[in-house]
Amino acid sequence: MTGALPIVTADERLSEIRGIKGVIFGRSGIGKTSLLWTLTNATTLFFDLEAGDLAVEGLGVDAIRPRTWTECRDFAVFIGGPNPALRSDQSYSQAHYDAVCAKFGDPAALVKYDTVFIDSITVAGRLCFGWCKGQPEAHSEKTGKPDVRGAYGLHGREMIAWLTHLQHTRAKNVWFVGILDEKLDDFNRRVFQPQIDGSKTGLELPGIVDQVITMAEFKAEDGTLQRGFVCQTLNPWGYPAKDRSGRLEMLEAPHLGRLMEKIRGPLVPEERRLTYQAPQLPTPPKAQATPNSNPST
Repeated sequence: MTGALPIVTADERLSEIRGIKGVIFGRSGIGKTSLLWTLTNATTLFFDLEAGDLAVEGLGVDAIRPRTWTECRDFAVFIGGPNPALRSDQSYSQAHYDAVCAKFGDPAALVKYDTVFIDSITVAGRLCFGWCKGQPEAHSEKTGKPDVRGAYGLHGREMIAWLTHLQHTRAKNVWFVGILDEKLDDFNRRVFQPQIDGSKTGLELPGIVDQVITMAEFKAEDGTLQRGFVCQTLNPWGYPAKDRSGRLEMLEAPHLGRLMEKIRGPLVPEERRLTYQAPQLPTPPKAQATPNSNPST
């Protein structure tokens, strides 16, 4: 007896409930945590890692407060369910999920939440790196002394596994919040980097999530400063951004609830999603001869 090929039909795929996975970067104090005010209280779970909820004082939203990297992993598998591809001794496996369910109770308690707001990935990275430094892989086998390269290697794998597992929580929206650093490169150009220990997480995170948003401030015509979301990769400021939905403008209002409504909006026509014309580049400036140059013969 042979089984049917497990193909998900187009109709089945289009009818699935798909959550939005995204990350919002911004400088410290720009108001990232305050975005919780723009979400529905009853259906939002606040993953509070920073213990900096003064910005949402008085907001009636449920929260969890992990203090260790082990708790971060436990909550991730409790929210996202088990990964059947993993061995029983690995994090996010069926065995890990069963142990967490025995600890936290029935996972049906999470059904009422459609959005998980994780504040912040910067603190999650610090907890992860602190845990990694205490693992055998972060010490030399010969001398037993700390091995920083081993710690960073383990940190990168742990963070990517954690992010990827939450990304596969198909039915829920998951938003990560992180601090954005502004630096100058070797050519004195302004560049932006997520504030996360190690380079692997910051480099791979934009490829894991659906949406990358930078929350920044802009000067209006009257000189006042206004906050906004930068949502498209090709933007004149060089901010990290990405929009897989194709529904967002380059600049959107800093309202996360409305942003998700727009991402779930009507399907964008194909001619708007994909363009096949060659880019129109400006004409390069003509080379100017120097005063002492000799004419060619």
